[in-house]
Amino acid sequence: MADSTLSDLTPIAFLQTFIIELMHASEQLGQEQPQQLIEHIALTAGRFFEEVYRNECGNEKEKLHIESYIELILGLKNNIGGNFSLSSSNQDSIAVYNTRCPFGEKVANFPELCRMTSSVFGGIAARNFGYAKVEITKSIAQNDGCCEVNIHLNPEIAKNKKGTEYRDNSNDTEHEQSYTALQTLIEENMLKIWRKQSSQHIKKHQPPLIIANSKGMQKVLKSIEVIAPTSATILIEGHTGVGKELVSRAIHAMSVRSHKVFVPINCGAIAESLLESALFGHEKGAFTGAVEVHQGVFERAEGGTLFLDEIDSLSPAAQTRLLRVIQEGELERVGGKQAIQVDVRLISATNVNLQDKVELGEFRKDLYFRINVVKLEIPPLIERQEDFPALVDLILQRMNKKHNKSVTSISIAVMQKIQAYHWPGNVRELENALERSLLFTTGTVLTELKLDINESSSKLIDWKQLKEQAITKVERTFLQVSLQQFQGDIKQIAASMEISTRAVYNKLKKYKLNPDDYRK
Repeated sequence: MADSTLSDLTPIAFLQTFIIELMHASEQLGQEQPQQLIEHIALTAGRFFEEVYRNECGNEKEKLHIESYIELILGLKNNIGGNFSLSSSNQDSIAVYNTRCPFGEKVANFPELCRMTSSVFGGIAARNFGYAKVEITKSIAQNDGCCEVNIHLNPEIAKNKKGTEYRDNSNDTEHEQSYTALQTLIEENMLKIWRKQSSQHIKKHQPPLIIANSKGMQKVLKSIEVIAPTSATILIEGHTGVGKELVSRAIHAMSVRSHKVFVPINCGAIAESLLESALFGHEKGAFTGAVEVHQGVFERAEGGTLFLDEIDSLSPAAQTRLLRVIQEGELERVGGKQAIQVDVRLISATNVNLQDKVELGEFRKDLYFRINVVKLEIPPLIERQEDFPALVDLILQRMNKKHNKSVTSISIAVMQKIQAYHWPGNVRELENALERSLLFTTGTVLTELKLDINESSSKLIDWKQLKEQAITKVERTFLQVSLQQFQGDIKQIAASMEISTRAVYNKLKKYKLNPDDYRK
């Protein structure tokens, strides 16, 4: 716009420039975020455009006919500076042609903006026809000289076409609202408990929050809502530092025991010789130094919730005692002869695969089944890319108060580094790194991330993660080859892998492989 004057500036030109610059800015935050942002803007805008069109036509409830749909999409594109026209149309497919992009010449610098056209066209079509696949065969942004867009409405015909699929997800907003409401409800309950237990520190500390913008953490929130009101024994699995105790506190806060005490204990942090006494208590004279009766954590958690972290570190003797407590609802203190009734909800946690320990004979099988009535798996931070911005903001707020600093944001380069690093210590490591970096920041923007390792070792991946990545790569490749070899026949693939067809479908879903793409 170097040759433009102020008189050339129109609301549409301003919005076009704004969107392009917004895309450029968001691109710095990661490869997927610009596409997601574009899609979100376009789908939301499409709903608004359709509502305006319906109001003008006096059609507020009925589905649009194909003719009305064509009039709508061509009208809104041409009204903002495009030059779209209809090439062909029938009940299964609509083709439109464009010789001038609404975003002008700058679109060549940001071809991802074509996703906006795709999402507007596809979102409106899906709401009215149930399904749409938008195929952009030519694009001005790709220097084709024109745009050719096909909107396929028949999934059978569209099956072998390239493009982005859209379906009638009318309840998507409701789902987002339900997750937000659920997150608020959990946090409110946690806040009540926190205020009751920490009222003397209410001005100095922040209540716990669960950041759940990623699908993995939203799944965890939904599970909390379902299992918290029950009395089920729960096993939480997840890498070190992912927030297993935070999730267990949320379960307690949403349960009928929320008015009672929550007692956390790390089994791995207690010497093996003292562990049984810490868990179950001891009687006076039970061993040298036992000069009085000691209540264990089970007794202290009476009526409430007991959280046993690193349960895999329990000795065989402690495992046997724990099994009896779960089965019988009673315990005996070390050196005691009197059975004591206990009413405690047990939540266990581990950062290893406990089933592997069972198979190796290092953990009792019967105890494993007792503590694993419901299993929750907390995803590692590297799989929660959508949670980074909110987590960083929350941590900065807390650290500013703790150290009397005024760092309000981080640079784009730091965010890129955060998203690229594999975070073996997960949220705990992220918090430590940000706190360390904040202490050395003089302004309001954190511009350098101080990891507690040298740059070369930061690129190393631990053995477990490397093994998981290798298995994932091999499994995905094998499925792709099998789909081609058996032409999408799931039964034959299941037989070759010696697993059930259901397991095959789960793996295909995990790797986003569609067997229909391989069927002739």
